[in-house]
Amino acid sequence: MIDPHVHLRDWEQGSKETVLHGMSVASRLGFTHLFDMPNTSPACTDRQSILSRLALGGEAAEKTGVSYHLYAGLTADEDQIGKAVRLHSELFPLVVGLKMFAGHSTGNMGIIGVEKQRSVFEALHKAGYKGVLAVHAEKEELLHPELYVPGRYETHSDARPAEAEMESVRDLVTLAMETGFEGTLHICHVSAASTISYVSSMRGRLRITMGATPHHALLSRRDAEDSSLMLKMNPPLRSEEDRKAVFSALLDGTIDWAESDHAPHTREDKEKGTSGIPGFPGMDLLISKLREAGCSEERLKEAFGGAVIRTFGLESEDIVIPSDPRSLYEAERGEYFLDPYARY
Repeated sequence: MIDPHVHLRDWEQGSKETVLHGMSVASRLGFTHLFDMPNTSPACTDRQSILSRLALGGEAAEKTGVSYHLYAGLTADEDQIGKAVRLHSELFPLVVGLKMFAGHSTGNMGIIGVEKQRSVFEALHKAGYKGVLAVHAEKEELLHPELYVPGRYETHSDARPAEAEMESVRDLVTLAMETGFEGTLHICHVSAASTISYVSSMRGRLRITMGATPHHALLSRRDAEDSSLMLKMNPPLRSEEDRKAVFSALLDGTIDWAESDHAPHTREDKEKGTSGIPGFPGMDLLISKLREAGCSEERLKEAFGGAVIRTFGLESEDIVIPSDPRSLYEAERGEYFLDPYARY
């Protein structure tokens, strides 16, 4: 299986998790490929940091058997974008794609405002980029941080409303079309029914995909009311109606694939309000829940690797879905202090 959206730690964040530990857990859960995000510390936005990160991932790959891949991070600087495109061309599939944060999240790599985002798409078009651009879509101008009440994690949903995701995606689609973007625009971790509907309506007009996490498919704002679970992440948990929409769209293939958004933190970090939760065990739980809902084995193979292989242009391989993912989940859920799916 492939998990195309993980935030492995290490380097200055080694207290949260090491790359080796994360890849070891992923291996035990049945994953063969991981795509790491660039908002590391330091960030992977230049050649030296990217090569260093690939070396670290390569060492862990030799020990775990899990193939390590990395997104190159983008800034608003045209020269940096051009270099990232060339690195992708040179090192693909190790550098598997490019990542843009259209809103600030953990790591503060946000490229804020439509005009700066337009400059990114123009630079990508100028550089001839035809690969995958993965985007964290939350419109900064529509966030309301003053509405978050520390320790009341459900209020994070008020601070970062579904409207911020939807309007950011609308901006991104408009910019991609206006600038002649030739790659695939991937909307990461969709969390709202409105986003799913809008992206679906844009298919055929540009190459666009979307992914969803186990937590957005299985958990809702109501679960965040249990403060012991520390369910704070970006984008936040939504209404039960949105949760059902995410799960159904994964089930029927409207959402292209599942992605864990694995982002572990220490207990101290979470108590201070840091966003992000561990995600690997939840992927196996999601498989179990999709099967219970009647998901076909072919659809599971698409959602957990097949669609990723086709979209990124990777070498074809057979996707093996665990026959008893629930038992794997049970075995690994205690690997992290935080168990987001305690009610399961």
